[in-house]
Amino acid sequence: MAPFETPGDVLDCLWSYSSAAALGAALELGVPWFVAEPTRDAPGIAAALGIPARRCHWWLAVLERIGLLEHSPEGYCPTPGARRAILGTYRAESWAFLAQEERERFPSVHDLANRMTLRPGAAGQPGPAPDYVQLMAADPERARVFTRMLYDLHGPLARCLAGALDLGGAERLLDLGGGSGVVSLALLRQNPGLEIVVMDIPTVCAEGRRIAREESLEDRIAFLEGDLLAGELPRGFDAVLECDVGVYQPDLFTAVRESLQVEGRFFVADLLPEAEDDFPERVLHWGFTASIAAPERRPMTWPRLAEMLEAAGLRTGPAVPLIEGFRLLEARR
Repeated sequence: MAPFETPGDVLDCLWSYSSAAALGAALELGVPWFVAEPTRDAPGIAAALGIPARRCHWWLAVLERIGLLEHSPEGYCPTPGARRAILGTYRAESWAFLAQEERERFPSVHDLANRMTLRPGAAGQPGPAPDYVQLMAADPERARVFTRMLYDLHGPLARCLAGALDLGGAERLLDLGGGSGVVSLALLRQNPGLEIVVMDIPTVCAEGRRIAREESLEDRIAFLEGDLLAGELPRGFDAVLECDVGVYQPDLFTAVRESLQVEGRFFVADLLPEAEDDFPERVLHWGFTASIAAPERRPMTWPRLAEMLEAAGLRTGPAVPLIEGFRLLEARR
């Protein structure tokens, strides 16, 4: 976001609440795809989506203002930028799920001035945001959409990792929390002699298996249903990978060490800051909303992660850049 220069800049930031909500609703309701071909007028959009006409008029005006839609005498259609950044990237279902997740996080910042300070009359601290793993474990359809969304979202990162990881000589790799299989499948294409076990919760593994069949790689990848923090991991691996999972606990790292062959390697790819006051944007916003329910929450950093891995008996190297702010840390048994 650009720095504040005028009162209008400040007001634009304050109004971003409603702009973000309007965008999220458009993605959940599929508006960019609905108006992509053919162009639709406002009454047609309102009637098709069951929205009161005047409310729809205001909503479309906001979507035009923020750059999602453009308006002509024929009606509304996506802007060229929206076609590139939205229609030309992930599937509609994935965008809808990303918008839904942000909507579900919104209650944590409702009435924020009172909740931050517990002023007299405030409703009190909010409870923690819904645990996404528990939600997926209880709802197979949610798990399916989430898993497909990550397959879309992490495609570029997977291809980058496949080129960055030197797995020469490795025969077996354990992918922790990699349920969509997006990274594992990219690694299999890059390394013909490699076989992979993906460990995740049952509902996510079910969708991962379907994706592997679609990619005709099901013979080289297995999906192991389990809890990363439940105890021992399967053993005998040349490499273990944890990519954008964020589960960093001493017991897990001890289990990772035991799962590796001698001189086996543990790879961690994530968006972590170098210091606690240096946040990548996604880490900043997620961490801030989480801190409303957990005020003493500390961000994981690359140096602290390296210390935890060393304490578990793993030798670490420097974290090297990947793409999109991600970095890769390698530790060796």
